[in-house]
Amino acid sequence: MQSAVRKFQWAGIAAASVLFGAGGALAQLDPRAPIDITADSSEVIQSQCLSTWSGAVEALQGRTRLRADTVRMIAAKKGDGCTGNDRMEAEGQVYFVTPERTVRADGAVYSFTGETITLSGNVIVVQGKSVVRGDRLIINTRTGQAQMSSSVTGRNKSGRVRGVFYPNQGTTN
Repeated sequence: MQSAVRKFQWAGIAAASVLFGAGGALAQLDPRAPIDITADSSEVIQSQCLSTWSGAVEALQGRTRLRADTVRMIAAKKGDGCTGNDRMEAEGQVYFVTPERTVRADGAVYSFTGETITLSGNVIVVQGKSVVRGDRLIINTRTGQAQMSSSVTGRNKSGRVRGVFYPNQGTTN
């Protein structure tokens, strides 16, 4: 029985390594690295440890870039104050871009403490000419392991996890 869930180890399966090659920037995110955010507007609600960035938002961290219509930064609450970033949520035309690949989705949650990025809704991963599509992509930023899934199951049904790979393209040795 085929599962709608496909697991990819970034350095694993040969065809998947075209998109998820070892040493990719997705596995090298550092939650301690500074995040540089620009937007058309920003609102801070200190009592909720929340800042909301709206309008052509762009967040840079190291060599990665996140673009979206809206981004919320949520800090952890400690006593009467806020300490450190807990997570970043992005909505609306989300693009997560590294030097090696581009991921497009409807929404994303970057959990700094959980060391994961979850992209959901019409997820498309592109590297060179190779493409993987699904409903949801979860990336462990520490290990580089990723899991693409779809709510659609069954042979010959549209909407299942799908990958089209072009061997020997998009990789460097």
